Amino acid sequence: MARGANQKLKLPLLERILLQETDEEHPMTVQELIAALEARGVGAERKSIYDDMEALRQLDVDVQSRKGKSPGWFVGARTFELAELKLLVDAVQSCKFITRKKSDALIAKLETLASRHEARQLQRQVYVDRRVKTMNESVYYNIDKLHAAISGAHAVTFKYFEYNVRKEKVFRREGRRYQVSPYGLLWDNENYYLAGFDHQHAELRHYRVDKMAELAVTCLPRQGDGTCENFDIASYAQKHFGMFSGREGQVTLRCRKGLVGVVLDRFGQDVMLVPDGEEHFTATVRAVVSPQFLGWVFGLGDGVAVTGPDWAVAALEEQMEAVGRQYR
Repeated sequence: MARGANQKLKLPLLERILLQETDEEHPMTVQELIAALEARGVGAERKSIYDDMEALRQLDVDVQSRKGKSPGWFVGARTFELAELKLLVDAVQSCKFITRKKSDALIAKLETLASRHEARQLQRQVYVDRRVKTMNESVYYNIDKLHAAISGAHAVTFKYFEYNVRKEKVFRREGRRYQVSPYGLLWDNENYYLAGFDHQHAELRHYRVDKMAELAVTCLPRQGDGTCENFDIASYAQKHFGMFSGREGQVTLRCRKGLVGVVLDRFGQDVMLVPDGEEHFTATVRAVVSPQFLGWVFGLGDGVAVTGPDWAVAALEEQMEAVGRQYR
């Protein structure tokens, strides 16, 4: 590109140079900016640079100048602060459902939101205890399809699988497609789940997104509005421990006072706590009494006891008996 040609590219090129090359610690002088433009085949004069900076300000680019020991022009505030980008990078690296390949691609895109100097600080590794990255990259795209289906109130179809001991996919329902009307996506225990109305069983169920295959959004209108009319995704996630199914109901827990924080963390700030003597309190919560819920109770030892209803107490006793038989 000849010098002085394509002057229409000058302003966007200047913005790109500033965004990529500068930050508060790395300003560029006017002469360095002119040289960077000329290296890209666009000529510039000193006076025109000042006019261009004013034009960029009017376009809401936070260009700033500094005099003194380290003079020059740089971009100040950006869409994302460096601390926010670090947080996003950590979240991407820690996320189980995003494959390593997709993690690297997303982080590379996040790096473009900082200067190249600050981007080096984003090239870091986050260690999460016992994290296992999924091998199913289609999860990333399935989530996008499911959001579109929810937004458009359309049903979806998919095949659903588990793994056998040889790590092979085994499709449920002998490989027949599920037909589900999606109502919400939720994140629980490092996995994405779809909560939706199962057309075959005419009830609300949930499915792990990473175990879906050949997902397709149909033109069929969503069903289950009568059953799911008051569906609340947050309430649904709170009741289903680890997304295990079971009998749902109001369960009364008698807990030691030292476990108030544990109960509030699990069931939210709206749960009512009633003092029960000097050292205990009771809490009545709505929960799905599943093996995972009972495991949570077991994990708190003698600090928590299920006191009602009778069927929930019986379920706990049966679980204890079943576990005890394993070791006799």
